[in-house]
Amino acid sequence: MCGKEVSSPNRVKIEGAELDVCDECTDFGTEVKTEDSSSSASTKYSTSSSSSSGSSSSSSSSSSGGSSRRRRDMFDEMDEIAQDYHERIREGREAQGLSQEDLARQLNEKASLIRKLEHGNSLPSDTVQKKLENALDISLSAGGSADDTEWSSGESSGEYTLGDVVKRKD
Repeated sequence: MCGKEVSSPNRVKIEGAELDVCDECTDFGTEVKTEDSSSSASTKYSTSSSSSSGSSSSSSSSSSGGSSRRRRDMFDEMDEIAQDYHERIREGREAQGLSQEDLARQLNEKASLIRKLEHGNSLPSDTVQKKLENALDISLSAGGSADDTEWSSGESSGEYTLGDVVKRKD
């Protein structure tokens, strides 16, 4: 990773890729135990899915599963914020009869942050999003509502092309 030449590099898994790194870069990932040194010397960089071509290694075959199953990562658990989050915040605040300053005081945040959020100039952090959702009894997550229909295609294959998604401005 750092480019340092070492005589005996360590095999480390970083974000799904197995890399040979120096001792200092080992802290960036989890160390992978190699069974035979000839397979680790064959390529400098390899992914876990392509390293299963030799003898059966239980770690790569269990993580890759079948070819139709995608590996889960941290983005699968993250909720996407709704595009109209600023309107939901303003409507929720007005429904409770609060001013921006009152809401800010209730959340222990600055009134300028509430103004920026309501104008759509700033995205709420995870903690502020939770505070707003609890205080105003609203949801700021996009989760599976009308936003998914925007991505629907007329084809039944389930695959999208760039033309299905891009809108030209000319």
